[in-house]
Amino acid sequence: MKLNERSLAFYATCDSPADNAGFLYKRGERHTAYHRRWFVLKGNMLFYFEERDSREPVGVIVLEGCNVELCDAAEGFAFAIRFGGTKSRTYVLAAESQAAMESWVKSLSRASFDYMRLVVRELEKQLQEMRSGPAGGCGGSREPPGLWEPKPSGLEQSRERLPALPAILPKENGCAVWNNVLGAARPPDASGCGGHDEEENPRPPPLPPRRRVSNGEAASPGAAGESPSTFCRLHEQYSREVARLRRDWQQRQRGPRP
Repeated sequence: MKLNERSLAFYATCDSPADNAGFLYKRGERHTAYHRRWFVLKGNMLFYFEERDSREPVGVIVLEGCNVELCDAAEGFAFAIRFGGTKSRTYVLAAESQAAMESWVKSLSRASFDYMRLVVRELEKQLQEMRSGPAGGCGGSREPPGLWEPKPSGLEQSRERLPALPAILPKENGCAVWNNVLGAARPPDASGCGGHDEEENPRPPPLPPRRRVSNGEAASPGAAGESPSTFCRLHEQYSREVARLRRDWQQRQRGPRP
């Protein structure tokens, strides 16, 4: 991928979620004075700005082939980013608290692709061990890898317990009625005709009479007195669960604020 100054500036200031962000003190390369800068970590790139609301970053540090370690410096809670090679620069940074320093050291240590490659290899090794089964067991039997199947999650188990929907959904006033399942009692036909035609296809029920309310508008016949269908209740339940998991994920991505 071809990178330039403009693309890096856009990536640093776009709305993509950051792995960590906050103020740090950065020691100068020529002068040993520390300057307070706003740092943003995205992937394996560490951007730093003069102020939090700056439109463009002052610089960027690509976190590949480096080590993050604690160091002794004039400022408290200091740590360094050291690159391999004799002419490579060492970046000395300092946090404002012990918790902020630990958070930054952990985030920076896990930002490189080398670390992600090690994590993937370890996960692949654990998956292979799970497929192969335990080394020993009752009777010394071991299942072949092809017979291993993952356990269904809570969402899949909930779907298995749901009643099966008919192949042709009955309709009411042109809309499918989701809570009418196979084997459920059908409402009596007010018109005196059967609920199915000669081909056993469900017939739509007759249009119910409209009720008038005080303001003169026609009220919907099923607007009140009906309980929500099974589909609606499951939709609301899963929506709340997904929203809660998304909030938790966003909080973990932000990390502790300085």
